[in-house]
Amino acid sequence: MNKKIAPASSLSRRTLLRGAAGAGLLLSAPGILGRASAQSGDVIKLGAPFHRTGIGASYGRWYERTANAAVKLINEQGGINGMPIEMIIEDDGTDPKRGVEVMEKFATEHKVDAVFGHLYSHVVAATAPRAGELKMPYFLCSEAHTLASGAFNRYCFQPSITDVKSQVSSMAPWISNNLGKKVTLIYPDFNFGYDHRDNMTAAIEAQGGEVVASIAIPPSETSFTRYMPQIPFNTDVIYHVMVGPAVLTFVKELGEHLGSKRPEIFGFIDSLEAVDMDIPQLAFLEDTYFWEAMPRYAQANQTEFDKFFREKVGVDDKGASVDDPKDIATYAHMFSVWETLFAMKAAMEKADYKSQAQKIDFLEAMESIAGFEESNEFPQGDKMFNGKTHQSFGHQNISKVKDGKLEVVYRTSIEETLYPDEVDYTQMSF
Repeated sequence: MNKKIAPASSLSRRTLLRGAAGAGLLLSAPGILGRASAQSGDVIKLGAPFHRTGIGASYGRWYERTANAAVKLINEQGGINGMPIEMIIEDDGTDPKRGVEVMEKFATEHKVDAVFGHLYSHVVAATAPRAGELKMPYFLCSEAHTLASGAFNRYCFQPSITDVKSQVSSMAPWISNNLGKKVTLIYPDFNFGYDHRDNMTAAIEAQGGEVVASIAIPPSETSFTRYMPQIPFNTDVIYHVMVGPAVLTFVKELGEHLGSKRPEIFGFIDSLEAVDMDIPQLAFLEDTYFWEAMPRYAQANQTEFDKFFREKVGVDDKGASVDDPKDIATYAHMFSVWETLFAMKAAMEKADYKSQAQKIDFLEAMESIAGFEESNEFPQGDKMFNGKTHQSFGHQNISKVKDGKLEVVYRTSIEETLYPDEVDYTQMSF
């Protein structure tokens, strides 16, 4: 297994976090829970562009529910620097053009302090440059490598969820060593999918493997049978990541095409987010594998922080709404909204932020934070934050389908997810 290389400017995670703690830069629960009372008329206004409609609607619904729970908790604990959060929600339709329009509305009409919550990478790619032009702090809850590759600007941050390059580079050695070296990639035909194609191809080749087919599918597709014959017979592993309203159709048709004599299958849970796995049509997934950032099913070693998070957002041990067992959460992703809000809170409190006049102080405070400890505020796990690339690094989970449930069989270290820096945003002007 290849050793993942840390950024040239980075120390080891253990050394970095120890040093950060000594310098007061590592944020944990006690350090970010201010309890001052809000002053009358003072408020922190946050813009939340959620995918209420469009292909990202299932994510948007749970992102919004998670954000509401986090804001409620923060306000109950005294807000940020004594000021309550007011969250203003706009539907971006999972559409790039609308994403830009909403960003402009947040800046000129709502006059918010910061914007957070975008997931779909094609919306992020269109919106991030406009955020920089508007000098609007923009906190992503996405996974594209575009930010850490240097394509955005100093106003853009991703302090919680990891990017595809980090996820894929830590998964590839396990896939190669345990499942096979001849891989067929199936991915959505837009930015997010290209991230998977490019980074998984490089990562598998680094393990001495080969991508034998690369199949791009439009995210708006509703039937997938015409794509299945493109899977070569010499495939050892099918690697799939699919998004959109027809994900269940995709997985069902994949199973129907493969039959009982199938290659190994490794999917990103995106292909089944918000989908009930315990249905007859998905029985063929037994003994296949999935990447999860945060495990949908409560594990045998469940942390107290995962229990706390599930209670606050209203999700049961199977990853479904406590109010409706058929309403499946987008559990592997929605933690990013919760954690991003607490990361923003941490930076604002470090900067003693009171108004937009301290915008630069807020952003520089975020750049100075080296990581976050696992806690109620960061229930997915501890994080390393790279202030130069504005990107977080965290643990990844490989889960196996057993009896219609997902059981974690491997959890990476943070070191396995690191890669060399590709940008230093701190050298850019505000």
